[in-house]
Amino acid sequence: MDKVKVGIIGAGNISEYHVQGYEELPNVEIVAVCDLDNEKAEEYAVKHNIEHVFTDYNEMLKMKELDAVSVTTWNNSHAPISIAAMRAGKDVLCEKPLAMNADEAQTMVDAAKETKRLLMVGFVRRFEKNTDYIREVIEKGELGNVYYAKTGYIRKWGNPGGWFCDKKRSGGGPVIDLGVHVIDLISYLTGKPKAVSVTASTFNHLGIKSYIKGMTKYNAKDYDKNNPYCDVEDSATALIKFDNDMTLNIETSWVLHTKEDNNYLMLYGDKAGVKMEPELEFYKEHNDYFVEERPIVQEEKNKFAAIFQRETAHFIDCIVNKVECRNPGEDGVAIMKILDAIYKSSELGHEVKL
Repeated sequence: MDKVKVGIIGAGNISEYHVQGYEELPNVEIVAVCDLDNEKAEEYAVKHNIEHVFTDYNEMLKMKELDAVSVTTWNNSHAPISIAAMRAGKDVLCEKPLAMNADEAQTMVDAAKETKRLLMVGFVRRFEKNTDYIREVIEKGELGNVYYAKTGYIRKWGNPGGWFCDKKRSGGGPVIDLGVHVIDLISYLTGKPKAVSVTASTFNHLGIKSYIKGMTKYNAKDYDKNNPYCDVEDSATALIKFDNDMTLNIETSWVLHTKEDNNYLMLYGDKAGVKMEPELEFYKEHNDYFVEERPIVQEEKNKFAAIFQRETAHFIDCIVNKVECRNPGEDGVAIMKILDAIYKSSELGHEVKL
């Protein structure tokens, strides 16, 4: 093919990063955009010089020249849109989470096998330079047996409102929005072990707190400050055990009475430990002393945009050059099983075995 012709389904905030990534690729042309809001779709098309505009993704998928799509819609539409796209002969890059639950995610993977199309899930943090570095270190055995991990994605006041807070459209709160990233990172870094049990608690006490002064936060495009509806969790914690005897402790929040936002990820092995964030550090022994090392791994100035550029470039590379997909749909199913178990364990009040 001369150029891979791509369509964007869902003209929300996250789609901008997909578009910016595609625009960096000389062998890609963005030919169509679809959104339920026609005015928003029209404005989006003008902004990005996109020729075709749709409000019905089924109509868009009839375009014979369309090769692939990015699905950047509400979570509850990931499965039906992606399946329709693959059955229409299009390859799919679907934002995380892959679906609302593991059963939906599995239907997407089944459709990919049936149609022989690519289904790639948007686990964008797999494309960070620190991720590559730590994975290489682990594969070389420098950490030894990684038996414990802990991670947190904590926001003091970061509830986006809008569709994020509507469980029918999102499937949940910070667990499915933020926790999915770091749970996947731990899994990816340690060779994708299988989760065998989950004990979790979710909390729903604080809501959006739309009245807060003195701070700003990211808001969904459909956020309505005068109607701050929210029926998802504020925060959650979980203990996850894997079939390689590794245990993961995770906490995540959108709203929490704490000092500040805090993102951290740490892995502990019997030879060494590593902290991925907030800065990259190694902890090990040398000459009978405990030592700390800080490798120099320079991320781009705008790291968030850069990792999306690498993600979209990889998606196109998979299509054009048939390279092995780093983020196959099957990985999305595995993570969805863990997320399902977190919510189920919290509801039941005890451990859930997978």
